Amino acid sequence: MKVIVDNKIPYINKAIENIADEVVYLPGKDFTSESVKDADALIVRTRTHCNRNLLEGSRVKFIATATIGYDHIDADYCRERDIAWTNAPGCNAASVAQYIESALLLLHSMQKININAATIGIVGAGNVGSKVQVVAQKLGIRVLVNDLPRQDKEGNASFTDLHTIASECNIITFHTPLNSAGKYKTLHLANEEFFNSLKKKPIIINTSRGEVIETKALLHALNSGIIADAIIDVWEKEPDINPELLNKAFIATPHIAGYSADGKANATRMALEALCNHFEIKPDFKIVPPLPDTNTIYAANEAEALLKIYNPLVDSDALKAHPELFEQLRGDYPLRREAEAYNIILGPTI
Repeated sequence: MKVIVDNKIPYINKAIENIADEVVYLPGKDFTSESVKDADALIVRTRTHCNRNLLEGSRVKFIATATIGYDHIDADYCRERDIAWTNAPGCNAASVAQYIESALLLLHSMQKININAATIGIVGAGNVGSKVQVVAQKLGIRVLVNDLPRQDKEGNASFTDLHTIASECNIITFHTPLNSAGKYKTLHLANEEFFNSLKKKPIIINTSRGEVIETKALLHALNSGIIADAIIDVWEKEPDINPELLNKAFIATPHIAGYSADGKANATRMALEALCNHFEIKPDFKIVPPLPDTNTIYAANEAEALLKIYNPLVDSDALKAHPELFEQLRGDYPLRREAEAYNIILGPTI
């Protein structure tokens, strides 16, 4: 069995080389019809578009994307060609929740919001949005949730509409998949009409897909004071991101909200387990991220400790200084662990 693997997928080398007869590592952008034609399986990220152009004439029978999102996979074509594929739902949900929690703590500490009096609207309450809801409630923030697919299945009791979120929320955060059409269309869900309906000058957060928010409308809302600020991790046309939005956003990061080592390890494990399941191979491997150099955190309070563990302004400053390095900052992202990897000691600090 020959497998081609995106060379930025972490912690995979030893495990995949024990599973496959031949492994080829390539940058995501270098997957071509020529390079994959004699492969049995691909393990990819969002930078590789798995469609007719890539797969036609190949012997590929299985694709695993080590990501939650799967809009880079042409599901209709794969079905037509009998190519099985899988994603990694929920793999980095805790990582995105960590990013949002740190962002909220920064907003509060810098007096951009008072989280004790704030209402947050969560648009999309799947694996990620549900964890963000837990984080927000832990911080004492009032939460409103919008999720039309879940509402259709579960009833109206736990959900609210976008109009109410636009009217009542000081913070609105997006966690939807990208759907280009249909009943649950999310392409440009936040458009000019949406921004014009806002009542509270909220802070807008997007860690879902860049195309969920219309960049032109977002910039107009920022420039005209319709919204107070923006936290943007995902971008339309990335890596060719809008420089004005980059400079004006409070936090601007290179699509790394879900890039904790824990989330990456989960995604790699899920991709390999799916590969083994498809080819009926025993999944005899362990995927464990490394420990941080210093795993004891001393802080006066929990908020300070969490920001010592992860402060998204560090990533934001790096991108704002060198936007041309978007892909490098993302591909060579340093080790970031979630709070559970640390021993946190609270008390007076010297």
